[in-house]
Amino acid sequence: MIHEQIKAMITLLDDSDHEVVSIVSSKLKDLGKEIIPVLESEWKNNVLNPILQQNIGDLVNELKYISLKSDLITWKSEESNNLLKGLWLIATYQFPDLKIETLKSILKNIYLDIYIRTNPEMHPEDILKIINQVIFEDHKFESNVKNFHSTANSMFNLVLEDKKGNPVGLACIYILLAEKLNLPIYGVNLPNLFVLIFDYPGHRFYINAFNKGQIFYEKDIDDYLKQMKIESDPKFYIACNNSEIIARILNNLSFSYYKIGDTTSQSQINELLEIFKI
Repeated sequence: MIHEQIKAMITLLDDSDHEVVSIVSSKLKDLGKEIIPVLESEWKNNVLNPILQQNIGDLVNELKYISLKSDLITWKSEESNNLLKGLWLIATYQFPDLKIETLKSILKNIYLDIYIRTNPEMHPEDILKIINQVIFEDHKFESNVKNFHSTANSMFNLVLEDKKGNPVGLACIYILLAEKLNLPIYGVNLPNLFVLIFDYPGHRFYINAFNKGQIFYEKDIDDYLKQMKIESDPKFYIACNNSEIIARILNNLSFSYYKIGDTTSQSQINELLEIFKI
């Protein structure tokens, strides 16, 4: 369909007949995300037509959501080894124009500060001390205790920019840095708390990113589960995969929208969560 035909269809989005609007919206959606730039251009060109602007905006948001859902399905089946891309995809729900290079650039600066102070011969706990120092002292990251259920905690770009996060958001920084440093640090899906494991023969311990990288051990998990009155399960002691991390973030995000009464966003996030239940 040529550009002028698309523009002609867009003008019908303010038709007084709701059935016409519905049919036109459906046909435009069938054209896919490629027409988003045209829609956004027409939105800017119709500032004096608030009804048309509203309908164009709603259509753009729906197309972006459909695209995000498709991208997450592809990520889960083909690219789940790339945690950063999964985090970026979630962030595009609120920030559709966000570039993954923005996230890479911030992480690279943190990585370089760690890299120049460490070497492979160092004891794992000494390496962790440096990582903690760089993250929490040099780059001033902190636990977002005050706004624990904020949607910002699930938007990785905001975690990196605002330097605040919840347990899983801060833990993802460790995981991504560890990947670049060739360190065996992975996520652990504990109930109500996301932590990390340094999993190497002879050097196996856990890390609480939400408590400035505090080290703890298997017995501490035993005590935690008893305190929470949760039955022990082997999965609480081992690394989880990236799909489980993304699912946990989506679950947190769903609860965040519930807390602020945004039922539309909560419903969409719950729909994305279904991808990870397949």
